[in-house]
Amino acid sequence: MALYPFILFKNRQASTHQAIIRHELIHFRQQLELLILPFYIIYLLNYLVNLIIYLNHDKAYRNIVFEREAYRNDQDTTYLNRRKPFAWLRYF
Repeated sequence: MALYPFILFKNRQASTHQAIIRHELIHFRQQLELLILPFYIIYLLNYLVNLIIYLNHDKAYRNIVFEREAYRNDQDTTYLNRRKPFAWLRYF
């Protein structure tokens, strides 16, 4: 979990997994673009709307725009170098 400026891991194994680290670094960029607090407000509102739409926690979570960008790009080792500001907007 990315809580700027910290990344919290479930276990030690996760803390060395490069895709997980990249995923959380994508969230750092998103958080900085929105000056931190608005990120969490939009994240929560998007989750709640998705929960109404999907009636399923996992689907609601996976379809949050910030998560969609992070999951789609966390395997790409060059993504953060070429990512454009506010790239998450494309995932609405």
